[in-house]
Amino acid sequence: MSIPNNYLTEAQELLEYTRSFRRDFHKHPELGFQEIRTAGIVANELRNLGLEVSTGVGKTGVVALLESERPGSTILLRFDMDALPIQEETGVDYASETPGVMHACGHDGHTAIGLTVAKILQRHRADLIGTVKFIFQPAEEGAGGAESMISAGILQNPKPDLALALHLWNEKPVGWIGTSPGPMLAAIDIFKVHIKGRGGHGAMPNLALDPVAAAAQIVTALQTIVSRNVSPLQTAVVSVTTIHGGDAFNVIPSTVDLQGTIRTFNSEVRNRVFDRFQQITTGVAEAMGCRSEVELKSLAPATVNDPEAAKVVTRVAKSLFPEAEVEKAYMAMVSEDMAFVLERVPGCYFFVGSANPEKGLIATHHHPRFNFDEDAMPRAVSLMVATAVELMRGA
Repeated sequence: MSIPNNYLTEAQELLEYTRSFRRDFHKHPELGFQEIRTAGIVANELRNLGLEVSTGVGKTGVVALLESERPGSTILLRFDMDALPIQEETGVDYASETPGVMHACGHDGHTAIGLTVAKILQRHRADLIGTVKFIFQPAEEGAGGAESMISAGILQNPKPDLALALHLWNEKPVGWIGTSPGPMLAAIDIFKVHIKGRGGHGAMPNLALDPVAAAAQIVTALQTIVSRNVSPLQTAVVSVTTIHGGDAFNVIPSTVDLQGTIRTFNSEVRNRVFDRFQQITTGVAEAMGCRSEVELKSLAPATVNDPEAAKVVTRVAKSLFPEAEVEKAYMAMVSEDMAFVLERVPGCYFFVGSANPEKGLIATHHHPRFNFDEDAMPRAVSLMVATAVELMRGA
């Protein structure tokens, strides 16, 4: 496969264009379903590029269509816009001006990348075959943005034949690219466990039914699910992340609450984990003289790539960046609501390395000092553009 290097050249020449949007979005972050300012800027720029734009899709989402002069397939390109409820500690001159809110995951970069992709593809409209459907999505961070936009009809009129999405990835340095020909990101489920006992005096525990002791046993027992109930050739995560109970040093409380997350890659393992989770929480609580109530909630399924689309991403990446480390079977236990789109439309999700230790840009995602190397953005832009063009050509 021979990819025109002018896509990368164009993206590099447009770095200041991309950077200006990225830093503006970074300075003015907005939480999920509150992306009013961001969506307004996106919609205005897309209209200036001559695209057909719809706003308020799935509450605060933006959809734009770029139709070529030659009929063909429709490809959906998704870019997320939301920030996180984190107080920024980067100290950069474009740091968040909104207390307690920051772009700590790179979605400011994704939105700016999306606008640059639209600009380049519009320039090459005469070379395209089919339609590009740009999706600027709100509320990716666990609030249901993808589902909201799907309910609003983004998978119709026109119906996408293929879908692509990307993520800047600070777990890897600039120059690295990763994807997978199948499961890539885990399904995310969250749990709440309410343990009921009988409170009492801390000096007379024999007269109480201690939910704290039950909670401690449950937390320990839950760790055996992955080590003893999931095949060593499979993988899963069960993490208890909060424990709340009691207010005084000398009072045994009557209740304790646990919360956490479960991550899996396939439904069989997921169902097995769920079954054992219920058995352990119920059985251990009863053995300790308490009762438990369990609430399990799914936020997103596993993100599963189409093997053929993933092959195209890999081939395009190797052609565009001969020097790059291209990892073609990369998997991570984080989750993504792009999974809802890829359940319905074949496509590919891929990572673009964005860390740079020499510049001190190594903070992980969702950290108050998170920041990425902006040199990753032209690489992401050109890879998205070139892959979209190749897929529309039937590569």
